[in-house]
Amino acid sequence: MSLDPVATNPDHYKVVFENDRVRVLEYSDHPGQRTTPHHHPDSVMYTLSSFRRRLVSGNSAREVELAAGTVGWLPAQEHHGENVGDTPTHVIFVELKDGATAADAEAALGPRQPSQ
Repeated sequence: MSLDPVATNPDHYKVVFENDRVRVLEYSDHPGQRTTPHHHPDSVMYTLSSFRRRLVSGNSAREVELAAGTVGWLPAQEHHGENVGDTPTHVIFVELKDGATAADAEAALGPRQPSQ
């Protein structure tokens, strides 16, 4: 069974960009909505809205409250969550894949369009 959040929670997660190095997900929900268990690899999270959530992993639970514009590291983890606040959640996740090579760095100059 896949724990990919796009597969387990397609109403909340969507892929907005992907290549061989990263996958960028957009997440959104409304107060009272929950996700089913899913896995995140090491990621960078950028909050587009302020929100409050309860995250649950195994027997551990934690409430988090984040302001819009917060950027943070999300270590690989499996959890499910619930919007326990009174505002929608809107977040971008940049999931990391295997590292870059020196040839990739030397060939890079500026942003690339998704088709490149």
